[in-house]
Amino acid sequence: MDVDVINEGINSLIRAGYYESRDELLDAAFRTMLEVRPTLKTEMAVELYKTEKISLSRAAEISGTSTEGFKNILEQRGIRRIVKAPSNDKIKKGVDLIIG
Repeated sequence: MDVDVINEGINSLIRAGYYESRDELLDAAFRTMLEVRPTLKTEMAVELYKTEKISLSRAAEISGTSTEGFKNILEQRGIRRIVKAPSNDKIKKGVDLIIG
């Protein structure tokens, strides 16, 4: 589809009152695309996880799988999981909490 036609189509739907803004229309279009092509949810989750934009649990939620299921997806694709150690400050607070 021609970019000019797409832009005019977007503008016409906003003028007609179906959407209040371009962002609202794009949000609706994006959500519809993910409903029609659910495998894209997994692809999106993997990419967001790889770039450290989201946590493992959030990626699993987006992809519609369990945390263990998402770990398996990463393993099948040869993607290493991101594991971050707690900061020294967090460790010290935990120790202080335990021993008083």
